[in-house]
Amino acid sequence: MTGSTHSALVDCLRPRLEPLPDPSDPAFGACIDRFGTARLVLLGEATHGTAEFYRARAAMTRRLVARHGFRLVAVEADWPDAAAIDRFLRRRAEAAFPEEAFARFPSWMWRNREILDLAEDLRAFNAGRPSEDQVRFRGLDVYSLGASMRAVLDYLDAIDPAAARQARDRYGCLSPWHAKPERYGREVMFGAKHPCEAAVTQILRGLQDQRLAYAAQDPEAYLDAAQNARIVRAAEQYYRIMYRGSVESWNIRDRHMFDTLRHLMAEGARAVVWAHNSHIGHAGATAMGWEGEFNIGELARTAFGDEAVLVGFGTDRGTVAAAEDWDAPMQVMAVRPVREDSHEALFRAAGMPRAFLDLRDPQSGGLREAWAQPRRERAIGVVYRPRTELQSHYFEAVLPEQFDAYVWFEETTAVTPLPPAKARAGESETYPTGL
Repeated sequence: MTGSTHSALVDCLRPRLEPLPDPSDPAFGACIDRFGTARLVLLGEATHGTAEFYRARAAMTRRLVARHGFRLVAVEADWPDAAAIDRFLRRRAEAAFPEEAFARFPSWMWRNREILDLAEDLRAFNAGRPSEDQVRFRGLDVYSLGASMRAVLDYLDAIDPAAARQARDRYGCLSPWHAKPERYGREVMFGAKHPCEAAVTQILRGLQDQRLAYAAQDPEAYLDAAQNARIVRAAEQYYRIMYRGSVESWNIRDRHMFDTLRHLMAEGARAVVWAHNSHIGHAGATAMGWEGEFNIGELARTAFGDEAVLVGFGTDRGTVAAAEDWDAPMQVMAVRPVREDSHEALFRAAGMPRAFLDLRDPQSGGLREAWAQPRRERAIGVVYRPRTELQSHYFEAVLPEQFDAYVWFEETTAVTPLPPAKARAGESETYPTGL
């Protein structure tokens, strides 16, 4: 892209940007009011360890909850860990982060000061409200294989010991691999292990067949157990096919997250979703979509149309909580300024330290038309490799087709991790991308 084209795009972009206060300002969340009638608002992040993204999403979430009636917060986290926060919100527990919650790498992604602040605010909001009008906090992800197996067995031990014995036998097919499930996929791929798909599916079907009897005793406990059984089934599939290629495994993961979201929204709940930009932006407008991957954002747009709002986030420079490699210690790392040929460079050149861009605004039509060519976009997960940033963290995208709105912070800082939980052996996450 020539310098004149870059300058012309910046000139189109600058008047469409709305300046934002600091996320700590009560007025910050007002920018999301225009989408208050949506059924689903998806809030992204360009990294998994940036405080401003968490604080901004928290401010928007509080606004959607308090002023617009949203009652579900669904996040890119494991269901059992998110359930601990949910119990805290609804005063069924006194700690948002018990020792066992968010104990595996990358614990800082959710076990941080910014999430605790939001959890305390939502707990205060829920106080005195009937159960049906309380905010819920749910995890969407697929990686809690061992924890979800344990949760199903603990539930059945308490409610139906005979079914528990049968489930324990069936889960025995996966038990040797629950700590390193990627090894299960390798063994299946090379013919050294028969798949466990039928066994784990039978456990889920057994729970579903007993839904009326089980749920009559404790609806919340049944919901939790059934979802954990779904996770075990999805995780078995994910790890079984991950060696075939990244496209198929990515699609299984995002399909599971979206199906979980649809299940949670089935009774009419309006939801806020927190996930990486790569999950909530429309995949069809990015290189990942051009290569056959889809994501939550694309599935949401197909299912809900304009009632799903996709909000991306970006930054130029600062610091981030990340690791140099998978399972390596968390560091506060310096984030390099973005490349000149990136979408983010346009926002930097526009000169606002914090800004909101509404790409649904009819007056943005000219900007969208001028901005119709792909440019590079940066994505940092839990692993950050500055020395190979171009190869490791940039991809092509058409940003006005990817998002309905975009939140810009020129300079950002790392999240504040809370004291680490007791390390929990087991579930790998999104190795090697960390998104």
